[in-house]
Amino acid sequence: MIYLYFRQIVEDYARWKEGFDNHVAARQAGGATGETYVMRNVDDPNDITVVLGWSDLAKAIAFTRSISLQEAIQKAGVIGSPEIRFLEAAST
Repeated sequence: MIYLYFRQIVEDYARWKEGFDNHVAARQAGGATGETYVMRNVDDPNDITVVLGWSDLAKAIAFTRSISLQEAIQKAGVIGSPEIRFLEAAST
């Protein structure tokens, strides 16, 4: 399992959340598993971190480069470029 980590600063959380919710079908079509964590910085509620489960790394990379995601980011009011990382669970 791969996880996508997105950290982004947004103009308005409510606007961003609506865009995020409206983009679920595109995430699923791109390989998202449905495992989703949305977190807000306690000191700045417009500083959003999202962790998404993904079926495999190649699909995750392709999704992050997609026009669909770029358009969704712009419409949702993300300021600048989000920080994106590809993660996997560490063995304990």
